[in-house]
Amino acid sequence: MNWKGRILVLAVGLVLFGGAFLSGNVSRAQKQTAPTPTPTPEIENDDEPIKIDTEVVNVLFTAQDKNRRLLTDLKREDVRLLEDGQPQEITAFGRQVDLPLSLAILIDTSASQERTLPDEKSAAKSFLESVVRPAKDEVSIVSFTGEATLEQGMTSNIARLQRAIDRVQFVPPSGYVGGGVVVGTPPVSGTNQTTQGSTAIWDAIFVTSDEVLGPAPEKTRRAIILLTDGVNTYGKKKLDEAVQAALKSEAVIYSIGIGDNFYSGVDEGALRKISERTGGRAFFPRDEVELRRAFDQIQVEMRSQYLIAYEPVNQKRDGSYRTIEIQLANPDLQKQKVTLTHRKGYFAKTDKKK
Repeated sequence: MNWKGRILVLAVGLVLFGGAFLSGNVSRAQKQTAPTPTPTPEIENDDEPIKIDTEVVNVLFTAQDKNRRLLTDLKREDVRLLEDGQPQEITAFGRQVDLPLSLAILIDTSASQERTLPDEKSAAKSFLESVVRPAKDEVSIVSFTGEATLEQGMTSNIARLQRAIDRVQFVPPSGYVGGGVVVGTPPVSGTNQTTQGSTAIWDAIFVTSDEVLGPAPEKTRRAIILLTDGVNTYGKKKLDEAVQAALKSEAVIYSIGIGDNFYSGVDEGALRKISERTGGRAFFPRDEVELRRAFDQIQVEMRSQYLIAYEPVNQKRDGSYRTIEIQLANPDLQKQKVTLTHRKGYFAKTDKKK
């Protein structure tokens, strides 16, 4: 055999030997370092539940005593949870005090708000200064009459938000001369006089829930702060549709009912309904001091909530609406007339079409 042949044989032998050696080492390494099962982490305080193949439902709630003082020491065994009347196993429970906020402030600029709008804007600006944490929370500003206008998209820049509030102005209908008086005028080219002289509250909530809060990051607390008299006079959407949109985006609605008795006053029933069904509250301040107090209370509640997580017994992904009820299981708390506030239901997910 010549020298080239010897080298070729030697090279082939080394390759075969090396492959066998590596194969043996890999096999032994796999046996020695077989991964151990990772335990499922428990949720504590501000950690969110880890979502896997099964659907996990997260429900935020507040607990208040009969004097409306917030309770901050509830335990898992103090409550029970039902979905469609059926008991559910709670998989996670804890206080939520530091989640990022994604808020939308909706401001009614129709004729009924002409005299109250300056106080609303001032209180909203003070609220922003006290609640927004730069680089953590985000807020958007939406004004509405017969149609909604996004004055400022989601941002944590307080200066931009305040400038957006400054831009919010009362929108007089065509022919409006002040004090609720409208004189007849010919149609104005290029304008929608119907929307100018109307209030589409449910439309504004629907589009805000869907287009502004819907795309917000998953691990945020979403809320709408609604400044209006609650008198809906126009629009394509109904109250129930606005509630559904808020529930689908997991947004809580806090209503601040402010109106002018010269018009229709405040529709307290409508504002209570839309707030309570989404897990929020309605406030009806009588002056500027109470208005600012309402904003303060909203801030405290958003920072003092509990999170319950559970895997529904009904795991069908059919998009159906399912009711949620959180009840007190602790007899002592029942005697104290503790009130639990939470959203009343949710829409199940649907399987994505392939």
